[in-house]
Amino acid sequence: MLLLRGSRWWRSRRPPMPSAPGRAGPRPPTPTPQVLCVKLCGNLKCYQAHFYSTVAPPDEVTVSYRHGLPLITLTLPSRNERCQFVVKPMLSTVGSFLQDLQNEDKGVKNAAIFTTDGSEIATSTLMGFLLMDDFKLVINKITYDVQCPKKEKPSSEHTTELENMKSLVHRLFIALHLEEFQKKREHHLLEEIDHLKGQLQPLEQMKAKIEARSAAKTSGLLWTGLALLSVQGGALAWLTWIILTQLLRVGIFCTSFIRNQSNSILMWYNTTS
Repeated sequence: MLLLRGSRWWRSRRPPMPSAPGRAGPRPPTPTPQVLCVKLCGNLKCYQAHFYSTVAPPDEVTVSYRHGLPLITLTLPSRNERCQFVVKPMLSTVGSFLQDLQNEDKGVKNAAIFTTDGSEIATSTLMGFLLMDDFKLVINKITYDVQCPKKEKPSSEHTTELENMKSLVHRLFIALHLEEFQKKREHHLLEEIDHLKGQLQPLEQMKAKIEARSAAKTSGLLWTGLALLSVQGGALAWLTWIILTQLLRVGIFCTSFIRNQSNSILMWYNTTS
């Protein structure tokens, strides 16, 4: 490659050979620093085409891996800037990814993810399962075809070691954060109980009103029933008294009649005899 110094073309010089031992040659002068400028010769378009051939288009969504984690790069619609989202495959979901996208750019009104055949993917799907195949990302009614890089399947030994490591990390996390998790869970349950109590309070008030109204009606019906039973008992007693008095009168009349007739018969018998 030719180097340009000022307005003259020159080639790099070979450094001087060291002198023979025993001879004290003159000390070479210290070279002054030089600024070297590189000039590209030929058609510059070729270099530009070679430079931009490895850059993704500005409106393309790409998926790459950095430090073992997926990296989704896309263009924000409102700011027209490229933004990268780091995804945790076993923790992040489709819903959390879309929510992060909307939080990053307020111009994203609606976003959804579909499969290549047009089926919508649920928001509870883990990103690890999503990144196994290609998918479509729809942002503000604009569809982006996303191609996921194919990863080599790990061996069975590596998979077993990874599962054992995950299990160990999970047990350590539970052992270290169990008390904190229980406190958060208790606080969450207390909040849920307070919320349910607030929702049940109008129903409890309505229940108290209905119980008071039903108690008043029940008491009125009981007193009415007692009054009717008293009237019925008095009526039956009055009727019974009348019937008994009539029966007694009839009995007394029949007894006196029979006695008079028997006396008359005896007197007639005595006189005739």
